[in-house]
Amino acid sequence: MQGLLNTAVQAARKAGDIAQSNFNRIDANDIKTKAYNEFFTYVDEEAEKAIKEIIQSRYPDHDILAEESGYHNNNSDYLWIIDPIDGTTNYIHSFPVYCVSIALKIKGRLEVAVIYDPSRQELFSAIRGAGSQLDGRKIRVSKQTLLEGSLLGTGFPYRDQEDWLEVYLDIFSDFTKKVGAIRRPGSAALDLAYVASGRYDGFWEFGLQPWDIAAGILLVQEAGGIVKNLIPNQDVLETGSIITGNPKIFELMNEVIKKYDHRLIELYS
Repeated sequence: MQGLLNTAVQAARKAGDIAQSNFNRIDANDIKTKAYNEFFTYVDEEAEKAIKEIIQSRYPDHDILAEESGYHNNNSDYLWIIDPIDGTTNYIHSFPVYCVSIALKIKGRLEVAVIYDPSRQELFSAIRGAGSQLDGRKIRVSKQTLLEGSLLGTGFPYRDQEDWLEVYLDIFSDFTKKVGAIRRPGSAALDLAYVASGRYDGFWEFGLQPWDIAAGILLVQEAGGIVKNLIPNQDVLETGSIITGNPKIFELMNEVIKKYDHRLIELYS
């Protein structure tokens, strides 16, 4: 596994260098729209290309699922899940909260994860069964045991807003009345890395993509946290609706959200 992790680290750092060297140089002509509230630039494409070149030079038969170029299927047991710039909206506004996210699934199970923040040069990594690290040092989820005084992360729904925004705002309102503070920086992958490293006590968001959360899920789990789908009886990578935190905060957050289960099931069905 170490060789696979080393490949992910090298690829993430290369993509991060490309992104950081172009930071604050994006103008309106560089921005393209994929869908409502979803943007990309030539930097996303160049960073993704660099990641794929490094992976394919070593593992040409592996499958790849990448945000900008889609699914490259070789019918392999190995699937790399890539987000070259998570937080593109931040990036194009020169708001320095974004990252590179790379995960590897083997036979359907997450095994390797890397999240790299080029702005702060912080590298989060995990191998299943070996724990999570930040720049080579072990990290663990926080020890907060009460919602009172806790710090949560979230992201506002940016897909299907008409469907999901109302229930999201109801949940947001409930948490606002119970927790210390809530943050919404705009990069779900970094949010999950922050749960893993104890900077956040918990996090929730609806409608993310696999490349947004795959690496972060393994980081949180290997750091002692719990990850669950917000939609009952569904797979979190399929729905992209996630709730996570240290074990105690996760339990308390789940108690708040459970009363919305019927609405969430109805919206998802």
